Amino acid sequence: MHLKIKRLRENAVLPQRMTAQSAGMDLSACLEAPLTIAPNETAKVPTGIAVQLEAESGYVLLTYARSSLATKHGLAPANCVGVIDLDYRGEIFIPLHNSSDTAYTISDGERIAQLVVTPIVMPDVVEADTLDNTERGEGGFGSTN
Repeated sequence: MHLKIKRLRENAVLPQRMTAQSAGMDLSACLEAPLTIAPNETAKVPTGIAVQLEAESGYVLLTYARSSLATKHGLAPANCVGVIDLDYRGEIFIPLHNSSDTAYTISDGERIAQLVVTPIVMPDVVEADTLDNTERGEGGFGSTN
């Protein structure tokens, strides 16, 4: 399996694993100028890359927070986990939300998210009039505490 990367701008940084066992590849900001995200603000941060996973269906690319940005600075993807479908060929953007009370400035080339290739199951959707009963039933939102 190959992940093809197309640089959309010269200063785009290719995704890379920081250790051999890292599940995610770091995605970097591709900016013409530093970008400041104010407290409680969300900014769509460009990566300057488009991707193509050379695989049959059954995979998805997911973007996740970088734990250091989230825990130290309150910056995490606004959508929590981003989904990049196999047929998407546009630029990857990361919508970063600043949940802290301090503005944070992102620099060009700064690592802002992680990209993970994940297998998925694609079931056939079947409408049903009834569903099997379970011990839990319709209990949710903490019903098993």
